[in-house]
Amino acid sequence: MMNEVPYRIELNGIAARAEDLRTLVQTNYGHFTSMQVRDCRVRGLNLHLDRLVGATHELFGCGLDRERVRDCLRHAIAADARPLSLRVNVFSRTLDRAQMAMPSAADVLVIVGAAAMPTTAPLRLKSFRYQRDTPTIKHVGTFPLFHRRRLAQRAGFDDALFVAADGGICEASVWNIGFHDGRGVVWPDGPQLNGIGMRLLQAGLARCGVPSVTRPVLMREIAGFRATFLTNSTTIACPVSRIDNIEFPSDGALTTMLESCHETNSWETVG
Repeated sequence: MMNEVPYRIELNGIAARAEDLRTLVQTNYGHFTSMQVRDCRVRGLNLHLDRLVGATHELFGCGLDRERVRDCLRHAIAADARPLSLRVNVFSRTLDRAQMAMPSAADVLVIVGAAAMPTTAPLRLKSFRYQRDTPTIKHVGTFPLFHRRRLAQRAGFDDALFVAADGGICEASVWNIGFHDGRGVVWPDGPQLNGIGMRLLQAGLARCGVPSVTRPVLMREIAGFRATFLTNSTTIACPVSRIDNIEFPSDGALTTMLESCHETNSWETVG
């Protein structure tokens, strides 16, 4: 129990009170990013900061100082060198729901917890005709994602795969998806979140000389791929064993290769 990570929530660098969270709960308007911390360092930290700054401008019409976010992260971590998970929510307690076009000041909420465990068991995906609203932003409107995960699990699958009306693959519930064609990785270009886990993996593939291309991937062609996998900020490469009625063989060599490519990304110090 001595090594148990204390669960803590801070708002703008100060311990959050219940009253501070009222707007976030009642209005449910904002965005977030999630990251894994090791020895006070994060892979892709600047990508996370870019995400927060860009989404804040789009949702609230105001700037977000990167150093302010770093200060909040540094204070929340409190020099804790243990493996941690951090979620950074940006919302606004001054938001006027009747005047949404008016700029409002951004609040930064940092939630600290124990490091998340990667998903390693192969997953079975059930496809749904669905596209996330404003998919390029990691916003807090997650109900449709988890509801479709629930529907997939009730149907005997593990998670949901989102497919556009034209049959083009977009993304999974909390994942980006990639396909292996025997030479390299093919990423669908359907409406999706440009996930940081995916971007780090793409950068690692490029450093290692592994072909990687983004193009339309239609449901009717997926049987022609050798393997497929999911990726996010917690799990580098989770094998997919089945999409609807199409099965994919296990490919441990692919997972090892993807993990090796990802490891080429350096850790960035929060401080």
